[in-house]
Amino acid sequence: MSSTATNLQPLKDHAWIGQAEKIPINSPGSFISISPITVPAPGRVVELQVRIAAPRAGDSLPIILLSHGQGRSNHLSSLSGYGPLVNFWAAHGFVVIQPTHLSSKSLSLPASSSEGPMYWRSRAEDMKHVLDHLDEIEATVPEIKGRLDRDRVAVAGHSMGGHTASVLLGARMTDITDGKVIDLSEPRIKTGIVIAAPGSPGENGSYLTPFVRENYPFFKGVSFTDMATPTLVVVGDNDPSSHLTNRGSSWHIDPYSCSKGPKSLLTVYGAGHCLGGISGFDAAESADEENPERVAVVQRLTWAYLRSALYPEEDTWSIVCAALEQISSLGKVESK
Repeated sequence: MSSTATNLQPLKDHAWIGQAEKIPINSPGSFISISPITVPAPGRVVELQVRIAAPRAGDSLPIILLSHGQGRSNHLSSLSGYGPLVNFWAAHGFVVIQPTHLSSKSLSLPASSSEGPMYWRSRAEDMKHVLDHLDEIEATVPEIKGRLDRDRVAVAGHSMGGHTASVLLGARMTDITDGKVIDLSEPRIKTGIVIAAPGSPGENGSYLTPFVRENYPFFKGVSFTDMATPTLVVVGDNDPSSHLTNRGSSWHIDPYSCSKGPKSLLTVYGAGHCLGGISGFDAAESADEENPERVAVVQRLTWAYLRSALYPEEDTWSIVCAALEQISSLGKVESK
């Protein structure tokens, strides 16, 4: 058992996290956050900018590539969002790199662009560009130079960012114009977290709303059958996403139920699309209202999953799952 697993302990890092305090984690450390950093991306319509959050101490640090969603806010769907996750992961040992995708409201590029308005392919390519240019990133940010473990890379994404993560983890897209299957999976990514992501389209897009079929037709080409990379899928059981699907909250489970193992599924009880506020601190877009307890569950379970997925010798994940079973009113985990 590694030192991280043996040093897990209950920790009350917010006064209102309630029973989630009982889910053990390692001791947090201080971290740095630097932005914007420009990453070379020839041919991109605007330069690719990222934020980096990293522990101040330690070497051989694992990497999380974080893909933002498409919420209603003006700033969170960019490198400026997801502080509750980014800060937690960085304080507990990960380097987090988060880009501003071309779909960001902060850019508001015209929907008439070839991939607009969601730029689903460009989103995945952003992450590949980041991995291609880690040398340049390290040179630009001397605080992390020589401290990254490039063999331990994960991707995480929320909502539309969950779709981006799914594609990088092996989900396939079929081009609805010519029927060609598009594979953007990234072998340098060893594991991932898919949070409140879009599910399967159904036959001829039958699971999608008319609005989605008309405005986001690429969703009709999604398939999780070949998504074989180890992944934790995170959903709320109060997330019907009725603007996207007619299936209700269960639609978001598809990246787990329709893909190959090994996979795990975390269901957070009572949680809506933002899982209590993961997209930003005190964010108005959290339709299920701010709930630090639910956020703490997501923080701790995602951290533990990535620790054990990237360091198989650790039993961090099993320890944390066992703790959640003792406070089963908050959520549940199942695996295959």
